[in-house]
Amino acid sequence: MPRLLLLTALWLAAPAGHADGQRDPALRAVIADALASRPCFADKYDDVVWYALMQPRVERRLRQQPRDLRLGEDLGTAAQRILHAVHCESNKHLMLRDRPQLVLAVIDVESAFDPFAVSSAGAVGLMQVMPFWPGQLGLARRDLLDVELNIRMGTSILAHYLERERGDYRRALGRYNGSLGRRGYPDLVLGRLQSRWQR
Repeated sequence: MPRLLLLTALWLAAPAGHADGQRDPALRAVIADALASRPCFADKYDDVVWYALMQPRVERRLRQQPRDLRLGEDLGTAAQRILHAVHCESNKHLMLRDRPQLVLAVIDVESAFDPFAVSSAGAVGLMQVMPFWPGQLGLARRDLLDVELNIRMGTSILAHYLERERGDYRRALGRYNGSLGRRGYPDLVLGRLQSRWQR
C-alpha cells in the first residue's frame, strides 16, 4: 500500500506532459459523449463463452501485479470488473463491436493490467489515457485511476481512431500511441492480440 500511495502522490504532482497528437477537438467531443453515456450494467451473461475464456487470462496477468495494485479485490472480482468494462464499452462502438480482445491487447501492452500505471509522458491507468483530458472534461486527474472510467475513455479514443483510419488497425493503434507511421507499437499490440487474447 505504501508503494501505491507514493505512486499516486507522484503522479498527481507531475506535470501533465505533452501529447499534442491527442489534443484533437473531434476526439474531445467523442470522449465527452462517452462520459455522458449511461454506464454499463452488470450483465455479464450476454457473452458467457467470452467471459469464460478471458477471465483466466486476465487473472493470470493480474497475478503478476503486486497485491496492493489489485484494488483490494480478489483476482476473480478484479478480472470480472475489467472484463465487464471492456466488453460493455467495446460494444458501444461500431468499430470495436465484437472486438473486445483488441482492447485487452491494448491494456496488456499499455499498462500490463496495472490500473495505477503512469507512463513517462504522464499517461495514466489501464489504457494510459493522457492527463490533459480530465481538465478539458471537468474531471479531476485522479478520476483516470477509476477502472471503468479509464476503459470508457480509452475505448472511445481507440474507436475514434479506428473510424478515422477506416478500420486500419495499424494506423489507428499508431495514433492511439502517438507513433503513427512507426510499426513497433502496432506490431506489439497485434502480436499480443494473436498470442494472448484471440479466442
